[in-house]
Amino acid sequence: MVFRFDSMARATFSLLTALLCVGGELIVLGLDYLGIVTVLMMTIEMAIMAVFMIMFMMNPAGLMPMTMVHNKRGSTAICGLTFALLVVGILLTPWPRRRGQAPTDPTMDLGMSLMGPQMLTMMTLGMALFATIVATVVLATRRGRYDRFGDDLGAVRPDDPVRGGVGR
Repeated sequence: MVFRFDSMARATFSLLTALLCVGGELIVLGLDYLGIVTVLMMTIEMAIMAVFMIMFMMNPAGLMPMTMVHNKRGSTAICGLTFALLVVGILLTPWPRRRGQAPTDPTMDLGMSLMGPQMLTMMTLGMALFATIVATVVLATRRGRYDRFGDDLGAVRPDDPVRGGVGR
């Protein structure tokens, strides 16, 4: 659906939906930690991407017709060929048999193999990065940290010609 919408915002939210489904699949497979991290990370990433698209894109809301795909025949052919090669590779690969037992907690084992004794450090760093991302999104809103002129306070910005400022 990302390539079907005219709106960059709708394309972003459809991509978010697909990535949330991937996180859900990880949770269903028993990898709760990875699934939740994927859901949190993709949600924040897509929120930041939407903020930057609205700020910098010429047509963020899709008010003018646009297409996300250029060379539809070529991309369709490449996608079909890639899919066929992947299916052939899956069917012809001699997959190894499982040896031993499945771990009781695959998430813990994966974390220990990736991070070793630095698990606590990485968890703390992850929370710090999460707080930084949330703060960035909050500061990127229309009414930023130092903006005290807004509808809720009833004040008018001195240089706002639309709302009766000096420049009018």
